[in-house]
Amino acid sequence: MDQKQAFKQMVEFNKGAFNNAFNAMVMVQDQNETLANTLLNQATWLPEEGKKAVKEWVAAFKKGREEYKKAVDEAFKKVEEYL
Repeated sequence: MDQKQAFKQMVEFNKGAFNNAFNAMVMVQDQNETLANTLLNQATWLPEEGKKAVKEWVAAFKKGREEYKKAVDEAFKKVEEYL
């Protein structure tokens, strides 16, 4: 097997590993969001400002992870173009 083919397989393996790990992270974060929303709905003692802050925090996490995924996908695409 030539070096180019081996490198291509390595990149494909790493891309698959990243996607699996990212999807697992998304599932965990979504579960945590569901838990946080349940707790926020039941926390009558927490002021609306606090609830709003937590919801903004969750939205920022989602935006950050989607931007991260987009950046990594673009990087993998560039590497694949070189091959």
